[in-house]
Amino acid sequence: MFDTEAPVGPPPLELAVFDRLHDALQSGGPAQAIDALIAQLREAGHFDALFYALLMRKRLELGVPPFPSGPATDIPEQHHDAYEDAIRQAGREVGGIYLSRNDLAHAWVYYRMLGEPQPVMDALDAANPAPDADVQPLIDIALYQGVHPKRGFDLIVERYGICNAITTLSSQDFSRQPDVHEHCTKRLVQSLADQLAERLRSDIAAHDKPTPPESATIPELLAGNAELFAEGAYHIDLSHLSAVIQFAMQLPDCPERKLARQLCQYGQQLTTPFQSEGNPPFEKLYHDAEIFFQVLDGEQVDAGIAHFHAKAEAAQVDGEIYPAEVLVNLLVRIGRTEEALATAKQFLAAVPEGQLSCPGVYELAKRVGDWATIESVARERRDAIQFLAAKLAQVRA
Repeated sequence: MFDTEAPVGPPPLELAVFDRLHDALQSGGPAQAIDALIAQLREAGHFDALFYALLMRKRLELGVPPFPSGPATDIPEQHHDAYEDAIRQAGREVGGIYLSRNDLAHAWVYYRMLGEPQPVMDALDAANPAPDADVQPLIDIALYQGVHPKRGFDLIVERYGICNAITTLSSQDFSRQPDVHEHCTKRLVQSLADQLAERLRSDIAAHDKPTPPESATIPELLAGNAELFAEGAYHIDLSHLSAVIQFAMQLPDCPERKLARQLCQYGQQLTTPFQSEGNPPFEKLYHDAEIFFQVLDGEQVDAGIAHFHAKAEAAQVDGEIYPAEVLVNLLVRIGRTEEALATAKQFLAAVPEGQLSCPGVYELAKRVGDWATIESVARERRDAIQFLAAKLAQVRA
């Protein structure tokens, strides 16, 4: 049964209403009195109470106690289906009324109870809040209550800007919603690239040069305009630039990933004090990240892999494994699984799979059917389960 136990305070109706309900009951009976109450609540705009009045009408039809917030045990089992259907109808009716009034917060109370988010999702898509409207309730429902996270994130970007959006994406756990994480990342990349392009065009015009067309790409805007960076000038928040580029490394092949490469090219034009420094293998973030994107795009692949392999070797001397994890993930993403396995064997063979941010030796060896490698590594790790499993897999093969 649906839970309709939540307490609802009496609507602040005029005392005359209660007299009219009494008269309706005396003259027309219970059904007429309930219909009169329903009509009064509709007219007065007391829609939460209307929901319970509609349930009261159904209870009257079923011949059970009239209190609509009473326990489910009031309803005989043979009437459960009928009463649940009445709850659905009443919830949809009242939820629909709130939607028609653009009151999504109250509408969601009913559609959440029914487990029917689509009407609220549709309303969020259609919402076009005025510039001075409070969008926080929409963001709360869409993002934090999980009704429509993509739309909620879009509202954060539109109303609160890139800084807040980066903080939100960094703090929210979208591990079970990779499509949402991808949407948010794409929106950030596009927003930052648009902001940068607009400011570059303005700066070019400020240098008494013809304003480039709206269609000009970031590299086209940079070409022949070295003066844009004179005296350490920059055009966007550099913490935003580095954060968005790092988010974009997880994107699949898409236009936004190409834009991220353009952001890297902008970053490399910045004067030395503003070159973002990162952790290995992205010590020179804009330079190293562009090489990373080039490999994903199928450009200078061997040179790019060699670049990151050298970083993995250098880090191994200091006991660092993250550069090797980056390299393994990169090789997997471009379909070079056997090379990824060789890399994992070289750098990560002693590290348990659960401690890695990339596929480990066991997983990669399974993908290519290299049971001998699993057997060998399992022996070194004293892992009897994987050792025998590899032995059995070789017998079956």
